[in-house]
Amino acid sequence: MASSTAAAAAVTSLLPPPVGAERPVPQGRLLFRASRARSSPLRLNPVRHHGLSPAPRAAKAVEAAKADPLNVMIAGAPASGKGTQCELIKAKYGLVHISAGDLLRAEIATGTDNGKQAKEFMEKGQLVPDEIVVNMVKGRLLQPDAQEKGWLLDGYPRSYSQAMALETLGIRPDIFILLDVPDELLVERVVGRRLDPETGKIYHVKYSPPENEEIASRLTQRFDDTEEKVKLRLQTHYQNIESLVSIYEDVIVKVNGNTTVEDVFGEIEKLLTSSLDKKTEMVAS
Repeated sequence: MASSTAAAAAVTSLLPPPVGAERPVPQGRLLFRASRARSSPLRLNPVRHHGLSPAPRAAKAVEAAKADPLNVMIAGAPASGKGTQCELIKAKYGLVHISAGDLLRAEIATGTDNGKQAKEFMEKGQLVPDEIVVNMVKGRLLQPDAQEKGWLLDGYPRSYSQAMALETLGIRPDIFILLDVPDELLVERVVGRRLDPETGKIYHVKYSPPENEEIASRLTQRFDDTEEKVKLRLQTHYQNIESLVSIYEDVIVKVNGNTTVEDVFGEIEKLLTSSLDKKTEMVAS
C-alpha cells in the first residue's frame, strides 16, 4: 500500500495546479526618494511577494519614475509666507530651491559672464535684461542636482516675456503654486516687520515681538516697508501674475495663505503628492 500511495503522490505532483489557485507573482514597490518624511510606498502590483526578483517591466517603471522628478514654480505677494513654504517644500520633497534673485547675486559675486553683464546694467541703474536672467536660470536648472532631484523655482518668471523665454527652452513646471493672502493682511505683515541689525533676525511688532526692551530699542524698519510702498508692490505683483495666467492656466493652483503655516503646507503637500502620483501612473502605464 505504501508503494501505491507514493505512486499516487508522484502522479499528483505532475498535474497542473487547480483553476483559481494562487501563483507567485513578483511585486514592485516605488518609494519616492525625495519624500523621506512620512512617505508611503506606492505599490505597482499589490500581490503577495514570494521571494522572486521583480518583473522587468516593474523595474523599468521604477527607474523611469526616478528619472522624471517633480518640477514646481511658486509665487506669492510680499509677506505671503512664500519663503517659509519654500523651506518646508525643500525639506519634504528634496527639491533644489532656485531663487532668481539669489542666483543673480551669486553669479555677480563669483564673476561669471552672466554676472558681469548683469552688474554692468545694475551699476547704470538699469534693469537686468530678461535674456541674461533666463540664461542664469536655464544654466542652474540644467545642473545635475536639479535634473536628478527636481526643482522649486521661487518667484520666477515674473512677466509674460520671461515665461515665454522659459517655454521656448522647454522649461515648464508640473504645477504652479500661487499663495493667496488678502491685501489688508499683507500690508499688516509688512508694515509691522522689524530688523535687528546686530543679529539679522526679523521680528514683527504684533506677531513676533522682541524678547526684551534692549532688543526692541535697536530694531529698524526697511525704508520700503511702508503702507504706501507695500500697496505699489502689490499692484506690480498682481500685474505680473495676470500676465502669467494664460501660459500656466493648466497647471496653476491657488492656495489659501490666510491660515497657519502648517495648514498652508498641508494643502501644498496634497497638491505635490497628487502631482507625483500622476507622473508615476503615466510612467507605469
